[in-house]
Amino acid sequence: MNLCLSDLPDMIANVCAQTHQDHIVPIVEVPKFIDNLLRVAITQRHKIRFWYNGKERIAEPHDYGIHGGKARLLAYQTGGQSSSGQLPNWRCLDVSRIEELEILNETFAGNRPAPSGEHQKWDQLFLRVS
Repeated sequence: MNLCLSDLPDMIANVCAQTHQDHIVPIVEVPKFIDNLLRVAITQRHKIRFWYNGKERIAEPHDYGIHGGKARLLAYQTGGQSSSGQLPNWRCLDVSRIEELEILNETFAGNRPAPSGEHQKWDQLFLRVS
């Protein structure tokens, strides 16, 4: 059900081409592997599975960047477990706490409207789903 790791180099090259970058610049506080997987998932609109605060989560990754001095992911959680509320729902996640991240074959349509009508404000936005 998951994408094959052997496909990752081709997917990264595709992201570079789509974002007009020579290479993907890793973020200091985020392992390169996590950074690359998030960028591929956002660009290609694939759902992700990961563990966060000891709970398995399935989500649509939407925005990835720096907020409050930390690397964060704004995701729409559609499955898995949550201790902070009903699903589906928006989550702003500290990327350094994401574990066992994997890209799923399941895709999603793209951007969703935020409940407030505004997306989160970022110190630096790396990538937003289109």
